[in-house]
Amino acid sequence: MSDDKRLVRVRFAPSPTGKLHVGGARTAIFNWAFARANHGTFILRIDDTDPTRSTEENTRVILRAMRWLGLDWDEGPEVGGDFGPYKQTDRLEIYKKAAHQLVKEGKAYYCFCSPEKLAADKKAAQERHDPFQGYPRTCRNIPPEVAQARVDNGESHTIRIKVPLDRGDVVAHDVIHGDVVFKANELDDFIIFRSDGTPTYNFATVVDDSMMGITHVIRGDDHLSNTPRQMMVYEALDRPVPTFAHISMILGPDGKKLSKRHGATSVEEYRDAGYLSDAFVNYLALLGWSPDGSTTIVPRKTLASEFSLDHVSKNPATFDIKKLNSINQTYIMAMSDSEFADKILIPELRSAKLEPENSTLHEHTWYEILASVLKPRTVVMPDVIDKSRFLYVGNVIELDEKSVKRNIVKPNTKSYLTAAKRALESVSEENWHAEQINAALAPLPDQLDTSKRKFYGALRVAVCGNQVSPPMGESLELLGKPCALARIDNAMPLAQ
Repeated sequence: MSDDKRLVRVRFAPSPTGKLHVGGARTAIFNWAFARANHGTFILRIDDTDPTRSTEENTRVILRAMRWLGLDWDEGPEVGGDFGPYKQTDRLEIYKKAAHQLVKEGKAYYCFCSPEKLAADKKAAQERHDPFQGYPRTCRNIPPEVAQARVDNGESHTIRIKVPLDRGDVVAHDVIHGDVVFKANELDDFIIFRSDGTPTYNFATVVDDSMMGITHVIRGDDHLSNTPRQMMVYEALDRPVPTFAHISMILGPDGKKLSKRHGATSVEEYRDAGYLSDAFVNYLALLGWSPDGSTTIVPRKTLASEFSLDHVSKNPATFDIKKLNSINQTYIMAMSDSEFADKILIPELRSAKLEPENSTLHEHTWYEILASVLKPRTVVMPDVIDKSRFLYVGNVIELDEKSVKRNIVKPNTKSYLTAAKRALESVSEENWHAEQINAALAPLPDQLDTSKRKFYGALRVAVCGNQVSPPMGESLELLGKPCALARIDNAMPLAQ
């Protein structure tokens, strides 16, 4: 819980310059969980002020990913709220008004320096080995009426914040990193409005956060360097500085920042790979946070009630796909067979065109039986497709060549298949269940003086197409008696 007496208001403000990646999703989860645990407000804002890279399609992708993650927002796109608009491109007039108010109050000023002059000044400072190589405040002391006249005449200009010359070091109070000190003499009068009439990130985000009443800014520590400039803007606007919490970056297994070279990086890639939303949120929440240092399964309700910034680590987190797989499998195993059938098995079979779109080929108990044997063998949802495919090809199945050579084209296998067929023929249609099927087959290896591996290996390849399949009894039950016997007959000519 938060010790801040203000009603908690947090925001997740992605830039729609691409898909929602793992790092952004983890930031969103922390903000959402912090708001929920403190009975606060979670705001989604689209920071789309980069006109060259921000697109409407990317915004839709981000919203879709947020919905899949189950991170419901209280204010923002498609929801509304009292502090909108919630897209920065719709707030341009707000930024202009705020910037011009600062100019009017003498807290900001117009700068007419061209890019060429700025570059020349910087080069000269470097050649002098000047300890301060930022903007030399060339336009800071132009009389306001003179500057305004130049603006009115259409002269190209930017707007710069006027950092107080007597301002001491900037101390950012960070929940995770403690007090972070930035030297005041390293801050120049930075630009808050570009010459093209658009606000800079450090200005727009502070205007938004202050107007939206944001109490806590929880974001990646790559933004830590932005903090002193943003604090200067808060002070100029006479607005309270929020509590900062900069969370560590996520690393790949090689210790470098997580990127495409490590595999999938976007939320929707993991969705499409077959991970469950709850499991994925659970795993990302553990990248830098833990309720007690050891618990790995944190249901969404627990996360929403127990999340605390006190338990967020300042050390980088490592993305471990094996741990994600383990958590995903744990969530899968927690499902009942019926739930697994309805939420995973049948939808996946439909996506693979094995089942019709709006109906099923079998009674629901059939899918529950299949679910019972596939559930422990499923890491991600599409795993069920290949493990079920042998059930959908009819009486004649294509046999895997290597499996045939290892299991059927061997001495005595014809006797194995003949005995298996005879035993299965003795099981009535009414009793065609795994228990009775297994009971009929169980004595045969000893009677044939062979190993279970050889006997069941030949039978498995004959009826399932390869040597890897769900348990034999359940496989035969699901195939049905006529299909099972037909497949044995089709494999018989290959046996010796």
